[in-house]
Amino acid sequence: MKLLEGKVAVITGASRGIGKSIALKFASEGCNVAFTDLFEDDNMKQTATELEAMGVKAKGYASNAAVLADTETVVDKILADFERIDILVNNAGITKDCLLMRMTEAQWDAVINVNLKSVFNFTKVIQKTMLRQRCGSIISMSSVVGVSGNAGQSNYSASKAGIIGFTKSMAKELGSRNIRCNAIAPGFIITAMTEKIPEKERKAWEATIPMRRGGTPEEVAKVALFLASDLSSYVSGQVIHVCGAMNC
Repeated sequence: MKLLEGKVAVITGASRGIGKSIALKFASEGCNVAFTDLFEDDNMKQTATELEAMGVKAKGYASNAAVLADTETVVDKILADFERIDILVNNAGITKDCLLMRMTEAQWDAVINVNLKSVFNFTKVIQKTMLRQRCGSIISMSSVVGVSGNAGQSNYSASKAGIIGFTKSMAKELGSRNIRCNAIAPGFIITAMTEKIPEKERKAWEATIPMRRGGTPEEVAKVALFLASDLSSYVSGQVIHVCGAMNC
């Protein structure tokens, strides 16, 4: 039997990158997938098509994860379509890197709202369903810079550190109802975003990683699968680093 057979996952920001890899990995293990992104574009349609081709139910929804009212609306639509929610992956995120002395209030607010407030929004709304079901797994994407910080990323680091504190608090609040809450802290992962970094700079980054390479979205997705499935049935309140020993 597949690890997530018949379960339903909600994944935010899953039209591309790490979120899409998680969606595909879940689908390969029998999970039905509802996913959100800011716009219903070709990426969303392509992702839905790829997921459906794996024999599961899948649907993409346009929604602003940083807005609570949007979250309430889209979760109602998901429940109408899928009837239950077993797994939540808080993956939506952006960067607006800049030294603090040059950072605008708008740059700060945008990153905090998309990266951190979205986690509050979806967890707050979806926990109601999981509480009724008396089961669930909530996985939130943090980052190694949420643990160690990084120059030029004070907004991003703060948002990802906030996710860790939020996750640990939720694990304590929801544990008695058999709802597990964990975070993943990826390191240098090769995505469309990191591929834009000049090759020389990218190689310099990789040289600082003990495993001497960047990770792949697939490697992050494997950890998400572990946390979503019963393989991690007694794991909650934890932060798992996927960083090739970059931050250990």
